[in-house]
Amino acid sequence: MNIPFAYGKIVENNDFTDRTEETSLLRNNFMSLTNTAIISPRRWGKSSLVAKTIKSVKKEQDDILFVKMNIFKTENPQEFYATFAKRTMEGISSSAESLLTNAKDFIARLLPKLSISDPIGQYEIALGVDTKNSPIEEDILDLPQQIAQRKKKKVVVCIDEFQQIGEYSDALKFQKTLRSHWQTHSDVAYILYGSKKHMMMNIFGEYNSPFYRFGDMMFLQKISNDEWQKYLVGRFKDTGKSITQALAKYLAEQVENHPYYVQQLAQYAWLRTTRTCSTAIVDNALQAMLDSLNLQFVNIMDSLTEKQRNFLCAVSNGVKNFSASDTLQRYKLGTSGNIRIIKEALKKRDLIDETGKDIQIQDPIFKLWIIREYTKM
Repeated sequence: MNIPFAYGKIVENNDFTDRTEETSLLRNNFMSLTNTAIISPRRWGKSSLVAKTIKSVKKEQDDILFVKMNIFKTENPQEFYATFAKRTMEGISSSAESLLTNAKDFIARLLPKLSISDPIGQYEIALGVDTKNSPIEEDILDLPQQIAQRKKKKVVVCIDEFQQIGEYSDALKFQKTLRSHWQTHSDVAYILYGSKKHMMMNIFGEYNSPFYRFGDMMFLQKISNDEWQKYLVGRFKDTGKSITQALAKYLAEQVENHPYYVQQLAQYAWLRTTRTCSTAIVDNALQAMLDSLNLQFVNIMDSLTEKQRNFLCAVSNGVKNFSASDTLQRYKLGTSGNIRIIKEALKKRDLIDETGKDIQIQDPIFKLWIIREYTKM
């Protein structure tokens, strides 16, 4: 059965919708080798955007090498260096044979060990970093530039979960090391993105940060409801089912046009639809989503202080002036001085997003759960 709508993974082909402007901008940055930080709340499609743009450029350009990596599991600079070297070698290699050759040519100091997982071309390289050779970052961080010069090509390095470097001990020193190398690379572009907006803003938006003004800052916006309507109607139709434009509008609105949740809710509704989707089906699908996430949301609320929980209730109920005396009293927030502390704690947890004076709960399903299941003050 061909199930439309994808979530929880890289979205591509027919499952990818809109992002025309962002794709064009990112494509131009690839071509011009402009460093780019992509910033948005979680699950807004950053990784899918990068993957789609890479695929598009590869079809038309053969002078750009792409290196992709995810550094979420790294806990310190040494693990970053090993991941960076490994993924760089894999990114520039088209076969196990070329991987071994490139490893010998570019990272002899790192004692490469090559293993081939099966005979049809799936291969990977395992590296042991030789810490006796110092400083190893001189070799590793400059690899993309060395490769670009020797192969006479451009190199685009895409690093997902980049905010992880903020978790390393002496993170500021490490960021300075990265910038000192990467800013000298004339034939390489670095595309840096991550799932924690608050931490990414600290890295790229703070004046005293080493990565301040490192390149373009791309802030992803939500996909418009009009685009979702066209996409949802089309995908239902492609699979022999139907949904009206009005109901597609309603479906996307229930999850505030959130890319991940629109795809999830649409799939839940599609699976419950025999031929024609209905409002009752969408509502049933939405309740199923809420039920499936209930325990997770309960655990989140249990991990917060009473004032933090009350603040989330206030945000969910549409409160704007959190320092007003009636708000402080109604939601038991204490004094107005507590508000800044509460906001910072919740932003650090990526539970809220603050743009100017506007505060929103990042996860629209969590917001809906709070309204429906937790409390209405």
